[in-house]
Amino acid sequence: MRTAYVTTYNSSDVHAWSGLGTHILGALQDSGFQTEIIANLKQADPPRGFRFKKALYSKLLSRKYLLDREPAVLKNYADQVAVALKSMDCDLVFSPGTMPIAYLETRKPIVFWTDATFAGMIDFYPGFSNLCAESIRDGNRMEQSALSKCRLALYASEWAANTAIQHYDVDPAKVKVIPFGANINCNRNMQDIETLVQGKHFDICKLLFVGVDWIRKGGELALKVVELLNQRGIRSELHLVGCDPGIRLPSFVKSYGFLSKKTEEGRRTFDRLMSESHFFILPSRAECYGLVFAEASSFGLPSLATNVGGIPTVVQDGKNGRTFPLDAAPEQYCDYIERLISSRQEYDALSLSSFREYSERLNWGAAGRKLYDLVRESCG
Repeated sequence: MRTAYVTTYNSSDVHAWSGLGTHILGALQDSGFQTEIIANLKQADPPRGFRFKKALYSKLLSRKYLLDREPAVLKNYADQVAVALKSMDCDLVFSPGTMPIAYLETRKPIVFWTDATFAGMIDFYPGFSNLCAESIRDGNRMEQSALSKCRLALYASEWAANTAIQHYDVDPAKVKVIPFGANINCNRNMQDIETLVQGKHFDICKLLFVGVDWIRKGGELALKVVELLNQRGIRSELHLVGCDPGIRLPSFVKSYGFLSKKTEEGRRTFDRLMSESHFFILPSRAECYGLVFAEASSFGLPSLATNVGGIPTVVQDGKNGRTFPLDAAPEQYCDYIERLISSRQEYDALSLSSFREYSERLNWGAAGRKLYDLVRESCG
């Protein structure tokens, strides 16, 4: 199926949107779609009136104004896509997001695949909090337009799909869920994971935390969990990747800063930390999905997370870890960790089950096959 793949950014940049644009494109191509790229769309220079509105909302009303939800900006994206489509012979328009296709006029079927709706993001992430009424109106109109125009609306989690059905006028039959895969290259098999797990010892319990936003990702709670484990006599370490907490860290914390997957050194260090750790911990306050949970599963590493946003789609209790209530105390995490490390059989079984979750549903091959079937069924 000949497909126009549309992104506002460079779809080959592994740092853009956590590399999702690149991996979704790869999933399309590997599952049999013939793709032509429409990318690096230019955002039109905003007229003076837009700048004035932004300053007015910020300084006088203490509200956020989102220029990227302004209809004029979105329609300009759609115009660029429409011009590019004229020189392409394609059967389908596909985008990993709603912004470039929300106002697109085309007779080709449109499919998008993303991790959240605008309504789901309001007051969920800090960047979508305290919005002005105009941006809320424009953002919801954008989302409604994309849902009305598309043939198929794909979301990475049940949470995102449910917000689409609950907040917008959309036929539930065209709203589907396909979990994203892990954004890493994995050639490990079950025998490799068995060897990896059997080689782990609990003389030091190592917990791995990966995230840029220390506060939103629940870094303080992760720190308290490891501190409490040490107080209980369970020698433990917290290994941090991707963030600068901005606080003085105790001796049981090892910080590695940002690791780039573009470099061999970055990939090697990331793989080593995933392989050597006993648990992956990310008690996020807000999370649309959490690709790193899928990545942890590819190493047979059980995840400890919060039951919020799209996380329960990735981390399923008893299969590849445990999700805790948002208000769970550090003691609840510690009790769970202590129980598992005191029963080697239970820990090993969860580790192998974690890799099984990756192998069966949290990889891009599985996602691409499901995507292909749904597109063929909906678009012919």
